[in-house]
Amino acid sequence: MAGQFKHLPTPKAFGPEPQFSGFMAPSRFEGEVNNLEVVGELPSEISGTFYRVMPDPQFPSYIPGDVWFNGDGNISAFRTRDGHVDFKQRYVRTEKFVREADARRALLGKFRNKYTDAVEFKIRSTANTNIVYFGGKLLALKEDSPPYALDPQTLETIGLWDFNGQLPCFPFTAHPKFDPVTREMLCFGYEAKGDGTPDICFYVVQPDETVSQTVWLSAPVCAMIHDFGVTENYVIFPIIPLTCNVERLKQGGEHFQYDGTMPCYFGVLPRRGGSNENAKASLSSHPAAQWFRAPHACTGHVANAYEDASGNIILDIIASSKNLFFFWPDKDGNTPKPQDIQSNLARWTIDPSSTNMELSAGETMIPDNVEFPRIDDRFAMHKHTRCFVSLMDPRLGTDFTFVLPVMGGGAPHYNALATKNLATSKYKKYFPGPRKIIQECIFIPRHGHSEEGDGYIIALVNNYESMSSELVVLDTQSFAKEIALIKHPLRLRAGVHGNWVDNRDADGHPTMI
Repeated sequence: MAGQFKHLPTPKAFGPEPQFSGFMAPSRFEGEVNNLEVVGELPSEISGTFYRVMPDPQFPSYIPGDVWFNGDGNISAFRTRDGHVDFKQRYVRTEKFVREADARRALLGKFRNKYTDAVEFKIRSTANTNIVYFGGKLLALKEDSPPYALDPQTLETIGLWDFNGQLPCFPFTAHPKFDPVTREMLCFGYEAKGDGTPDICFYVVQPDETVSQTVWLSAPVCAMIHDFGVTENYVIFPIIPLTCNVERLKQGGEHFQYDGTMPCYFGVLPRRGGSNENAKASLSSHPAAQWFRAPHACTGHVANAYEDASGNIILDIIASSKNLFFFWPDKDGNTPKPQDIQSNLARWTIDPSSTNMELSAGETMIPDNVEFPRIDDRFAMHKHTRCFVSLMDPRLGTDFTFVLPVMGGGAPHYNALATKNLATSKYKKYFPGPRKIIQECIFIPRHGHSEEGDGYIIALVNNYESMSSELVVLDTQSFAKEIALIKHPLRLRAGVHGNWVDNRDADGHPTMI
């Protein structure tokens, strides 16, 4: 459904906007670089592949001010074995990518607004938000579309993936959860019956890729649900106060608009549908779904969720009093400056048996400005004590006078990593250096039976002196200094999410110890 912007002239060069400048200038690289330079020593236990995805536009958008988050999905693979690291990178061949490559120009319009496209697309996915491993394939994810499947070795695109026709709704979350005990993949889609609809579809994919359960429910408002929490018995949907309105889309507006007056909603759904637990079923309205309300907060990524000894749900999630998605303003055009946004790791305790739907504000677990929380995935859906986060702490000594002119913008930036033991409050930080910014980290267990959080951290670093990327490896027992630094000859712009696939894991995911 092409819209009113189809006759705009198409630029042949990226504009001067911050999201396309400095380190954030599109990389647009496909290829291999083998035997990356390793400074230090990579432990022999680190044997696997770190996959990550970045929005990396193939062509300049023909609509001015395009957000960073609308670029084509470009997949990076760092393969590590016997102390060596090889690199491969390849774009996902989405419908958008292939048709634009053929036209030699941008055709897709604004983020999640089909009315601004130059041509009509069947699938508007950019496949640029997360990359996960399941069923022997990589799945490149964008939460408004089905996944694209890729070959884990070659990174070649297999095609759109609907689990052999079983996909119950069109959207597919960018943050599926993997049960370390049952090996299930738990998924959902929001705006599941089309743009601007409040419908949510929750479903479970078994290890053999059979969809075993489907539950439909309706949210109290049509708004973003970027991430979710899963415990042994419940599913939790945190609603982010970014609302969608179809009339706004038809006028060429943004898909999302921030609403600073909206309560913080948490939808709680029983994970298993009673008699439908082991059968293909569609429940049009789940009677046990509840919507709890808390004071306004802009929630971000979920660290983990679990149930305590009293049966309460414990949800650890990023939260802020300001708009974390600053590139989508409110109805009056107001949005905070990125440097003024502070987000913390917060904990909500929810009694799923309560008839009182009102919650207090979340308890602050990490008061510093943090995002992208990760845990030891062997403890997913069960009680965790260790958390790893990206941190912005200006006191650590970042040379902002040097960095800011070449940093680029549009994406959140963090200058350190931190780890906290939530049981003992022991807190450690890693600072990569005064002229570096660090991206999301991932955790690798030292071995299958090591204690929670005992292992290694890997993260991509932006080096603004060399204008190239580096991969740092930390030992979680010390954390303060990297044990290895892998130098990359290229500049990889800010990514969104990534994951580790260990050569020791039979199905690409760790087993709970």
